[in-house]
Amino acid sequence: MPDAHRSGCPINLTLEILGDRWSLIVIRDVIFGDRRRYRELLTRSEEGIASNVLADRLKRLVAAGLLTRADDPGHRQSVIYSLTEPAIQLVPLLAQMGAWGRRHAPASAELSIRAQLLEEGGPPMWEDLMAELRARHLNGVAREASVLARLQAAYEAIRAAGA
Repeated sequence: MPDAHRSGCPINLTLEILGDRWSLIVIRDVIFGDRRRYRELLTRSEEGIASNVLADRLKRLVAAGLLTRADDPGHRQSVIYSLTEPAIQLVPLLAQMGAWGRRHAPASAELSIRAQLLEEGGPPMWEDLMAELRARHLNGVAREASVLARLQAAYEAIRAAGA
């Protein structure tokens, strides 16, 4: 049976899972926007993802083991997506991508503030964020969201100043 991957290179294998235009955006929105339902991911995306593309990416991310899908106990027709451990371990990668984008692309101040704080906070902040995400997504515990709350407060302050 032929190998389903182009090569065994770890960068190639990562790109086969995350290298399309939308997968990391969906993961980003679950992590930083706490968007865990389809409707939230669809309507609150800054990039305006199409409904069919979002549905496809969610299926792919679940199949790849980066998200889990569970019925929403509060709404019969809704599901809740949760991060898995491999998705949580993408935090350092997202932090580095955000830092690179701030330096080398025309990023807005409003959408850069989280990346700036993660870059300044470095690995200790990334570890704290990953611990918060593990508590919320893997254990179902509403742990005090100190890093997420700080990132959200900074984002809201920049938005308010620009309004």
